[in-house]
Amino acid sequence: MLHVVHHADYMAPQPERGTFKFDKYYLVMEALRASGAAVTEHSPDPMPREWLEAVHDPDYVDQVFRAKVPREKERRIGFPVTERIRDRVRHTNGGTWLAAHLAMKHGYAANSAAGSHHALADTGAGYCVFNDLAVASNRLIAQGDASRILIIDLDVHQGDGTASLTAGREDIFTLSFHAEKNFPVRKARSTRDVGLPDGVDDDGYMEALETHLPKVFAEFDPDLVLYQAGVDPHVNDKLGRLSLSDAGLSMRDRYVVRQARMRGLPIASALGGGYGDDQREVAGRHAQSMLAMAAENVAVSQPGN
Repeated sequence: MLHVVHHADYMAPQPERGTFKFDKYYLVMEALRASGAAVTEHSPDPMPREWLEAVHDPDYVDQVFRAKVPREKERRIGFPVTERIRDRVRHTNGGTWLAAHLAMKHGYAANSAAGSHHALADTGAGYCVFNDLAVASNRLIAQGDASRILIIDLDVHQGDGTASLTAGREDIFTLSFHAEKNFPVRKARSTRDVGLPDGVDDDGYMEALETHLPKVFAEFDPDLVLYQAGVDPHVNDKLGRLSLSDAGLSMRDRYVVRQARMRGLPIASALGGGYGDDQREVAGRHAQSMLAMAAENVAVSQPGN
């Protein structure tokens, strides 16, 4: 069973400026519904303003809520912040928080959007407005749902915003695997960064993951995992520089879930990046990613596994 968080507000009209396309989020759900797999959909509440202000600068939060974000910040984000975008990002952020709670109950759950790892304290960036990974982590710890959260970021781009917003915290560990020469040019410092050279394939990627991930689990000893499961390391991704195949992405995702669940830890995924001219093809990768993780969760939970 895949427990997935989705809301109609995850969709937004095509922005008048910028190239970002929001139809991917509808197409992901369309692919899941057509898959024949057992899927239960959950609807999130919008993230409360005070939860966002606990991580982001209140003045910036106010700009977003009033849909009055300065043009220089909108340029960093990549599209205008309209009232529809405001409503969208409140729901996508609430979706990651809800997915974490569903994971506590079911072992694994997915948010069908978010993974907005470039958003910084006082501005968005790289198609990200608010940083759901940092905001959800902060809130989960503040309300006593978790005490030590591991954020695993396997998007092809470094999770610079998440690293910056959680820097110095001993209760949040950020692990980022990314293409070293890809965006952002100026990297932040995650708790642990693994920068990969261009063209890394399935075998090279899994070798790196198997080298680092078990050590991080052993050293940090988390009680909850948030996973930014971007599919942009795929060989055909428009903005990626790595060379994972469909099978490689599935191996990656199953391995991450297995490492968490074999330790009895709940794991919630956020969608992350995935780019291409064929939006249905990209959406299909995201859908297969979530289905693979749900299947691994079931497999690990079966007696004898």
